[in-house]
Amino acid sequence: MICQECKQRTATVHFTKIINGEKSEFHLCEHCAREKGDLMMGQTSGGFSLNNLLSGLLNFDPSGVPAPAQQMRCETCGMTYAQFSQVGRFGCADCYQSFSSRLDPLLRRIHGSTTHTGKVPERSGGIIKKRKELHELRQQLQQKVQLEQFEEAALLRDRIRALENEIEQG
Repeated sequence: MICQECKQRTATVHFTKIINGEKSEFHLCEHCAREKGDLMMGQTSGGFSLNNLLSGLLNFDPSGVPAPAQQMRCETCGMTYAQFSQVGRFGCADCYQSFSSRLDPLLRRIHGSTTHTGKVPERSGGIIKKRKELHELRQQLQQKVQLEQFEEAALLRDRIRALENEIEQG
């Protein structure tokens, strides 16, 4: 693909802007991307980098005074939250526990949830999807029983039995 700006070099920077619901796609060479200033590459320019992206997501201000949360420290390895913000990796397994109060909002912002449900392959996922649905139905059944909504619980029970039969038959 050729650069949209200079129409000479190969486009290596591809990005999409969505402003007020209007989507615009750009395909630029690295040189034109730097000149355009929409996306600065490289560490020397102080522009876009993975560390800057992570710092932004973690509400870390690299030029400012660290917030109180930035001074949180893991008791096992001694890593601070500010160090995690800069490096993007934890020092040990206990860091997850030490920084858990800051991780849940971050994970919700990035992934939309704090639990990992995994992915199921399209080709071989039939039985896995049914088992997952069965698990969810059983949880819903427990909730309905606790809320004493027995009519809805009976419907769920019937769906669970039907699904169990489907799984047994393969």
